[in-house]
Amino acid sequence: MAQHKSAKTRIRRNARRDDINTHRTSKTRTSIRKVEEAIAGGDYTVAKEALKKAQPELHRSADKGLMHKKNASRKLSRLSARIKALKK
Repeated sequence: MAQHKSAKTRIRRNARRDDINTHRTSKTRTSIRKVEEAIAGGDYTVAKEALKKAQPELHRSADKGLMHKKNASRKLSRLSARIKALKK
C-alpha cells in the first residue's frame, strides 16, 4: 500500500483516469460495431450515417491518446472503403 501522500493521490487519480478511459474506449468500440453491423446489413445509407457518427469518436480517441492517430485513420479509411463498395 502507498505510504506517501503523493503516491496515494496518484492512485486515486489513476483510478479516475481508468474509469474515464474505459468509458471512452467503450464508446469508440460501440460506434465502430454499429458501422460494422450496418455494413453487414448491406444498407448503404445506414452505414454512411453510422460512419458519420463514428468518425468524431475515433478522432477523439486518437486525440485523447487511447489509440494512435494513424490507427484511427486506418480504421476510418477501411470502413469508408467497405461502405463505398456497398454502393456499387
